[in-house]
Amino acid sequence: MKLYFATGTCSLSPHIILRELGVKFELERVDLATKLTENGEDFLAINPKGYVAALKLDNGEVLTEGAAIALYLGEGTDLVPPVGTMERARLHELLIYIAAELHQAFGSLFHPETPEGETRARAKVSARLGFVESLFADSRHYLLGDKVSVADIYLFVVVRWTEHLNIDLHQWPRLSQFMHRLDERPSVQAALAAEAESEVR
Repeated sequence: MKLYFATGTCSLSPHIILRELGVKFELERVDLATKLTENGEDFLAINPKGYVAALKLDNGEVLTEGAAIALYLGEGTDLVPPVGTMERARLHELLIYIAAELHQAFGSLFHPETPEGETRARAKVSARLGFVESLFADSRHYLLGDKVSVADIYLFVVVRWTEHLNIDLHQWPRLSQFMHRLDERPSVQAALAAEAESEVR
């Protein structure tokens, strides 16, 4: 498999999942401005949507959308609950919320059209983070309880954007503890190091 990625984007989520599972894969960085990969390929020919992540499977098929890739990779592992269970339904609920609400709220903050737009976007992000904080009110370690899932990894990647946007996570102490917990995982450290090394080359 080959993962097409860009540093600082949501493609970090499937990257971490691949390392969490110990799957053999290749990494190829994409310049989102030029739409060229580091090997000179036209990324639009790989993913006409023009954004990462994109996962090229061994049979040549390309899978896109971070949540879909996460589910595909995690199927049949401890990172994704079994089909037909309520826990599985909750995982879908969380992935959709992170993608449609939290991820999109951050997207608006990265590209506000006016100062008023930035104020509204920050308020929306804060509200979404406040909701996520409430999910940890029962002192659970991860979104589904005591075991990490693909939803936790996606959440971690999106919430990391608070660093770039100067949003202080200390106002959400449980979420802050969750982020620290995920940051200590070897898969996370390995993925971050690999992407940082790719940027230097």
